[in-house]
Amino acid sequence: MAKTLIVGGYGPGISNAVAEKFGAEGFSVALVGRNEERLAAGVKSLGAKGVTAKAFPANVGDTKAVEAMIARVRDSFGPIGAIHWNATPGGAPKLLEADAAAIHAVIDVAVTGLLAAVRASLADLEKERGAVLVTNGGFGYFDPKVDAMAVQFGAQGLALANSAKHKMVGLLAEALRAKGVYVGEVMVMGTVKGTAFDMGNANLDPKTIGEKFWSLYQSRSETYATVQ
Repeated sequence: MAKTLIVGGYGPGISNAVAEKFGAEGFSVALVGRNEERLAAGVKSLGAKGVTAKAFPANVGDTKAVEAMIARVRDSFGPIGAIHWNATPGGAPKLLEADAAAIHAVIDVAVTGLLAAVRASLADLEKERGAVLVTNGGFGYFDPKVDAMAVQFGAQGLALANSAKHKMVGLLAEALRAKGVYVGEVMVMGTVKGTAFDMGNANLDPKTIGEKFWSLYQSRSETYATVQ
Protein backbone atom coordinates (compact mmCIF):
# COMPACT_ATOMS: atom_id res chain seq x y z
CA MET A 1 0.00 0.00 0.00
CA ALA A 2 1.27 3.49 -0.91
CA LYS A 3 2.16 5.87 1.88
CA THR A 4 -0.26 8.71 2.54
CA LEU A 5 0.54 12.43 2.69
CA ILE A 6 -1.92 14.88 4.21
CA VAL A 7 -1.62 18.42 2.85
CA GLY A 8 -3.24 20.80 5.33
CA GLY A 9 -4.10 24.19 3.84
CA TYR A 10 -3.84 23.16 0.18
CA GLY A 11 -3.25 25.86 -2.43
CA PRO A 12 -1.72 26.31 -5.90
CA GLY A 13 1.78 27.19 -4.69
CA ILE A 14 4.00 25.43 -2.18
CA SER A 15 1.54 22.77 -1.08
CA ASN A 16 0.75 21.82 -4.68
CA ALA A 17 4.47 21.46 -5.39
CA VAL A 18 4.87 19.27 -2.31
CA ALA A 19 1.86 17.17 -3.36
CA GLU A 20 3.33 16.74 -6.85
CA LYS A 21 6.75 15.74 -5.56
CA PHE A 22 5.56 13.29 -2.92
CA GLY A 23 2.92 11.94 -5.30
CA ALA A 24 5.61 11.32 -7.94
CA GLU A 25 7.52 9.37 -5.29
CA GLY A 26 4.53 7.07 -4.74
CA PHE A 27 2.49 8.79 -2.03
CA SER A 28 -1.29 9.02 -2.11
CA VAL A 29 -2.21 12.62 -1.34
CA ALA A 30 -5.08 13.98 0.76
CA LEU A 31 -5.79 17.64 -0.03
CA VAL A 32 -7.34 19.50 2.90
CA GLY A 33 -8.82 22.99 3.12
CA ARG A 34 -12.09 24.92 3.12
CA ASN A 35 -12.19 25.91 -0.57
CA GLU A 36 -13.83 22.93 -2.24
CA GLU A 37 -13.35 24.30 -5.77
CA ARG A 38 -9.63 24.71 -5.16
CA LEU A 39 -9.40 21.18 -3.77
CA ALA A 40 -11.26 19.75 -6.75
CA ALA A 41 -8.97 21.59 -9.16
CA GLY A 42 -5.96 20.25 -7.29
CA VAL A 43 -7.23 16.67 -7.46
CA LYS A 44 -7.80 17.02 -11.21
CA SER A 45 -4.39 18.60 -11.85
CA LEU A 46 -2.53 16.03 -9.78
CA GLY A 47 -4.47 13.17 -11.34
CA ALA A 48 -3.42 14.35 -14.80
CA LYS A 49 0.18 13.90 -13.63
CA GLY A 50 -0.43 10.39 -12.35
CA VAL A 51 -0.78 11.29 -8.68
CA THR A 52 -3.49 9.60 -6.62
CA ALA A 53 -5.22 12.47 -4.81
CA LYS A 54 -8.54 13.09 -3.10
CA ALA A 55 -10.19 16.15 -1.55
CA PHE A 56 -11.08 16.28 2.14
CA PRO A 57 -12.82 19.59 2.85
CA ALA A 58 -12.21 20.77 6.42
CA ASN A 59 -11.47 23.85 8.48
CA VAL A 60 -7.90 23.25 9.61
CA GLY A 61 -8.37 25.70 12.49
CA ASP A 62 -11.11 23.54 14.03
CA THR A 63 -9.67 20.68 16.08
CA LYS A 64 -12.80 18.53 15.86
CA ALA A 65 -12.91 18.99 12.10
CA VAL A 66 -9.22 18.08 11.86
CA GLU A 67 -9.73 14.92 13.91
CA ALA A 68 -12.68 13.88 11.76
CA MET A 69 -10.67 14.58 8.60
CA ILE A 70 -7.82 12.36 9.78
CA ALA A 71 -10.27 9.53 10.30
CA ARG A 72 -11.71 10.01 6.79
CA VAL A 73 -8.26 10.03 5.21
CA ARG A 74 -7.30 6.85 7.05
CA ASP A 75 -10.47 5.14 5.88
CA SER A 76 -9.75 6.15 2.27
CA PHE A 77 -5.99 5.74 2.00
CA GLY A 78 -4.79 3.80 5.02
CA PRO A 79 -2.22 4.85 7.66
CA ILE A 80 -0.89 8.42 7.62
CA GLY A 81 2.75 8.51 6.56
CA ALA A 82 3.37 12.27 6.52
CA ILE A 83 1.68 15.59 7.23
CA HIS A 84 2.50 18.78 5.36
CA TRP A 85 1.11 21.80 7.24
CA ASN A 86 0.86 24.69 4.81
CA ALA A 87 -2.09 26.55 6.33
CA THR A 88 -1.56 30.32 6.39
CA PRO A 89 -3.77 32.30 8.77
CA GLY A 90 -5.20 35.67 7.86
CA GLY A 91 -6.77 38.21 10.15
CA ALA A 92 -5.66 40.24 13.19
CA PRO A 93 -3.56 42.62 11.07
CA LYS A 94 -3.27 45.02 14.03
CA LEU A 95 -3.08 43.23 17.35
CA LEU A 96 -4.15 46.24 19.40
CA GLU A 97 -7.36 46.49 17.40
CA ALA A 98 -8.15 42.79 16.93
CA ASP A 99 -10.65 41.08 19.19
CA ALA A 100 -9.86 37.89 21.07
CA ALA A 101 -11.64 35.69 18.53
CA ALA A 102 -9.47 36.99 15.67
CA ILE A 103 -6.28 36.32 17.61
CA HIS A 104 -7.45 32.85 18.57
CA ALA A 105 -8.27 32.17 14.93
CA VAL A 106 -4.75 32.82 13.62
CA ILE A 107 -3.22 30.64 16.34
CA ASP A 108 -5.77 27.89 15.71
CA VAL A 109 -4.89 27.67 12.01
CA ALA A 110 -1.12 27.80 12.53
CA VAL A 111 -0.68 25.83 15.73
CA THR A 112 -3.76 24.27 17.32
CA GLY A 113 -4.91 22.58 14.10
CA LEU A 114 -1.40 21.29 13.43
CA LEU A 115 -1.17 19.81 16.89
CA ALA A 116 -4.59 18.19 16.49
CA ALA A 117 -3.49 16.60 13.21
CA VAL A 118 -0.29 15.25 14.73
CA ARG A 119 -2.05 13.84 17.78
CA ALA A 120 -4.78 12.19 15.70
CA SER A 121 -2.16 10.67 13.36
CA LEU A 122 0.51 9.83 15.92
CA ALA A 123 0.00 6.07 16.08
CA ASP A 124 0.28 5.90 12.28
CA LEU A 125 3.26 8.24 12.15
CA GLU A 126 5.13 6.13 14.71
CA LYS A 127 4.38 2.89 12.87
CA GLU A 128 5.33 4.37 9.50
CA ARG A 129 8.39 6.25 10.77
CA GLY A 130 6.55 9.23 9.40
CA ALA A 131 7.14 12.94 9.17
CA VAL A 132 5.60 16.30 10.01
CA LEU A 133 6.63 18.95 7.47
CA VAL A 134 5.79 22.59 8.11
CA THR A 135 5.80 25.61 5.82
CA ASN A 136 6.66 28.86 7.59
CA GLY A 137 7.54 32.44 6.72
CA GLY A 138 10.12 34.97 7.79
CA PHE A 139 7.68 36.99 9.88
CA GLY A 140 8.09 34.24 12.46
CA TYR A 141 11.65 35.25 13.31
CA PHE A 142 12.39 37.18 16.50
CA ASP A 143 14.08 40.28 15.17
CA PRO A 144 13.28 44.00 15.63
CA LYS A 145 13.49 44.67 11.89
CA VAL A 146 11.11 41.79 11.16
CA ASP A 147 8.71 43.08 13.80
CA ALA A 148 8.79 46.57 12.31
CA MET A 149 8.07 45.16 8.86
CA ALA A 150 5.13 43.12 10.17
CA VAL A 151 3.63 46.24 11.73
CA GLN A 152 4.24 48.29 8.57
CA PHE A 153 2.64 45.69 6.29
CA GLY A 154 -0.34 44.98 8.55
CA ALA A 155 0.74 41.40 9.18
CA GLN A 156 0.92 41.31 12.96
CA GLY A 157 -1.47 38.37 13.31
CA LEU A 158 0.47 36.40 10.72
CA ALA A 159 3.77 37.20 12.46
CA LEU A 160 2.36 36.06 15.80
CA ALA A 161 1.10 32.82 14.27
CA ASN A 162 4.37 32.15 12.43
CA SER A 163 6.48 32.67 15.54
CA ALA A 164 4.29 30.28 17.52
CA LYS A 165 4.47 27.73 14.71
CA HIS A 166 8.26 28.06 14.58
CA LYS A 167 8.45 27.19 18.28
CA MET A 168 5.95 24.35 17.78
CA VAL A 169 8.24 22.78 15.20
CA GLY A 170 11.16 22.69 17.64
CA LEU A 171 9.06 21.29 20.46
CA LEU A 172 7.52 18.59 18.28
CA ALA A 173 10.92 17.68 16.86
CA GLU A 174 12.28 17.05 20.33
CA ALA A 175 9.16 15.27 21.58
CA LEU A 176 8.80 12.97 18.57
CA ARG A 177 12.42 12.13 17.76
CA ALA A 178 12.49 9.22 20.20
CA LYS A 179 9.30 7.87 18.60
CA GLY A 180 10.95 7.77 15.18
CA VAL A 181 8.88 10.63 13.76
CA TYR A 182 10.76 13.36 11.88
CA VAL A 183 9.69 17.01 12.15
CA GLY A 184 11.05 19.68 9.82
CA GLU A 185 10.31 23.23 8.75
CA VAL A 186 11.07 25.20 5.60
CA MET A 187 11.22 28.93 6.30
CA VAL A 188 10.28 30.72 3.08
CA MET A 189 12.09 34.07 2.79
CA GLY A 190 10.48 35.58 -0.29
CA THR A 191 7.38 35.60 -2.46
CA VAL A 192 6.29 32.41 -4.17
CA LYS A 193 5.32 32.49 -7.84
CA GLY A 194 1.71 31.71 -8.68
CA THR A 195 0.28 32.48 -5.26
CA ALA A 196 -2.06 35.21 -4.02
CA PHE A 197 1.01 37.16 -2.82
CA ASP A 198 2.58 37.21 -6.30
CA MET A 199 2.17 40.71 -7.73
CA GLY A 200 4.37 39.95 -10.71
CA ASN A 201 7.71 40.16 -8.95
CA ALA A 202 7.78 36.86 -7.01
CA ASN A 203 11.26 35.39 -6.74
CA LEU A 204 10.69 31.79 -5.59
CA ASP A 205 9.64 28.77 -7.64
CA PRO A 206 7.32 26.53 -5.58
CA LYS A 207 8.95 23.45 -7.11
CA THR A 208 12.22 24.43 -5.42
CA ILE A 209 10.43 24.42 -2.08
CA GLY A 210 8.76 21.10 -2.85
CA GLU A 211 12.18 19.60 -3.57
CA LYS A 212 13.50 21.04 -0.30
CA PHE A 213 10.73 19.34 1.66
CA TRP A 214 11.47 16.04 -0.08
CA SER A 215 15.16 16.44 0.76
CA LEU A 216 14.32 17.04 4.43
CA TYR A 217 12.00 14.04 4.45
CA GLN A 218 14.68 11.79 3.02
CA SER A 219 17.62 12.97 5.12
CA ARG A 220 15.71 13.50 8.40
CA SER A 221 18.84 15.21 9.69
CA GLU A 222 17.92 18.88 10.19
CA THR A 223 14.90 20.50 11.75
CA TYR A 224 15.09 23.89 10.07
CA ALA A 225 15.83 24.86 6.48
CA THR A 226 15.51 28.16 4.62
CA VAL A 227 14.63 28.92 1.00
CA GLN A 228 15.27 32.44 -0.28
